[in-house]
Amino acid sequence: MSRLTPIVQNMINMSAQQSPANMQAAVDREKIYSWILELCNPDTRENALLELSKKREVVPDLAPMLWHSFGTIAALLQEITNIYVAMIPPTLTAHQSNRVCNALALMQCVASHPETRSAFLQAHVPLFLYPFLHTVSKTRPFEYLRLTSLGVIGALVKTDEQEVITFLLTTEIMPLCLRIMENGSELSKTVATFILQKILLDDSGLCYICQTYDRFSHVAMILGKMVLSLAKDPSARLLKHVVRCYLRLSDNPRAREALRQCLPDQLRDATFTACLQEDNSTKHWLAQLIKNLEAQPPPASPAQQNM
Repeated sequence: MSRLTPIVQNMINMSAQQSPANMQAAVDREKIYSWILELCNPDTRENALLELSKKREVVPDLAPMLWHSFGTIAALLQEITNIYVAMIPPTLTAHQSNRVCNALALMQCVASHPETRSAFLQAHVPLFLYPFLHTVSKTRPFEYLRLTSLGVIGALVKTDEQEVITFLLTTEIMPLCLRIMENGSELSKTVATFILQKILLDDSGLCYICQTYDRFSHVAMILGKMVLSLAKDPSARLLKHVVRCYLRLSDNPRAREALRQCLPDQLRDATFTACLQEDNSTKHWLAQLIKNLEAQPPPASPAQQNM
């Protein structure tokens, strides 16, 4: 039978000591504990997933409760791996997608919380989501699945922690994000580009991407394709992240030199003037990018000239 660990049991005891004025909150917390227990029972899990996913924004310590209660993370991982059989051939239904996305929403809660994030990474839980990012079906259930999976990774990078970037760079997240940036829906492209942006903003991430020509050229090629697509079908939200990625790349001397040759003309002319009319921050980033690229590189030293 499933049970609560001492950590979670202490939370229950603390709730029981509340004043009568807080009894309703205590009752609500009792429901939370009950739903967490129900996650370990396959017969009650679906409803528990739904109810807990609704509460994740209003229960500040839900992530530690999920992580420290017996069998809960295993149950969530079981929900995720059960969907793998619907990947190839792509047979995922809307009901299956909604159910696993509720499990992913709880995973995002754990990924976002400072008390559980590190353990979440050390357990390599994000790797269980990568098969979903590999899918290419454009049906709504698959798109919802990819977007929710990206949301978990987005929650990790939003913290700007070195541990997160170090972990992600050891995985295949870069090519997965680049594929989605090229072929996904606008919303999925936006989240994937945000993840790339956060990786680039970390010094180790920028160094990693600019370390080899192949890595840089792949990123630059995808960003260039996105600019061409945005010129035809503008999205200020997506363009914002694309411009920020270019600006960060221009901080690297080798990348800056390459961008002088390959930056799309649409970012140099007035193509996006109307799109950015009310977005002062992106206009500033774009102006700074052009300024960085127009700045003349320092003259080579005699030793460099003789190389």
